[in-house]
Amino acid sequence: MKMSAFLMNYAVIVALAILSLASPSLAQQQLPTGPAQTVSPVQAPAPSAVAPAPAAPDATATLADGGNRSVKSTAVTLRELSPWSMFLSADILVKAVMIGLAFASLVTWTIFIAKMIELSFVRRKLRAALGKISDARSLAEAQFALGAKGSVLSSLLAAAMREARLSAGISSDAGIKERAASSFAEIARAEARRIRLGMGLLATIGATSPFVGLFGTVWGIMNSFIGISKSQTTNLAVVAPGIAEALLATAFGLAAAIPAVIIYNHFTRVTKGYLELVARSSGAAGRLLSRDLDRTHVSAQSRAAE
Repeated sequence: MKMSAFLMNYAVIVALAILSLASPSLAQQQLPTGPAQTVSPVQAPAPSAVAPAPAAPDATATLADGGNRSVKSTAVTLRELSPWSMFLSADILVKAVMIGLAFASLVTWTIFIAKMIELSFVRRKLRAALGKISDARSLAEAQFALGAKGSVLSSLLAAAMREARLSAGISSDAGIKERAASSFAEIARAEARRIRLGMGLLATIGATSPFVGLFGTVWGIMNSFIGISKSQTTNLAVVAPGIAEALLATAFGLAAAIPAVIIYNHFTRVTKGYLELVARSSGAAGRLLSRDLDRTHVSAQSRAAE
């Protein structure tokens, strides 16, 4: 009788041990928290005195609840990862990089608007001036047709007349034309420098902005890895915000560089067309100067013949 009671107690203890290994939480509920009590081998507890083990929680419900919580937390994280929130939570150096790239983009679009207005105005003005002097027979007549409008063609005509006046009494027409052509080349170069003002800045922004954004990205990713080492976790919810903030700097760099390169190439073509008009104006002024010189030579010969 004593041996059967001992075996029954041993079986109960083994069953509790198996349940504790299968479910730690269940074992914590079954094992007493108070001081240990010695079970007498003589007075064995009745089988009915042993409390039935509580039912284990439903694994499917636990998984579903955990999945819902993870979906909700992911949705909250996705809503929080907006460009503005990423900018606010970025490192101070990454913020400085993004602010600088935003300023560079603002400069790019300012130059675009200003140069579009300027180039449209000067091209239309120069075409109209060339149309006005197309039927002129002399430099004086061409200047009278243009009036006092300050255009590059007016500067070319004034340079031709000044050279003709300074070279009065010189019989060599070739020297006068050569000196006038030199003046025309200087005016054309000055006009090219003026019309290309700001394009060097566009080229600089287009060439350096991706690398500046990449610098901000590298710095932000380094900070993210430092945070990973400190938190000692590779959970995507912890790693993703820092990497997204770093990649935002590259996006800023591309947003500044791509329009700058496109605008620079566009203005290169437009400026080339305008400089061709300047070359046509230089040729027109040279032809008028040549007519005046020939006319003066013929007049001198006529007076000499008389």
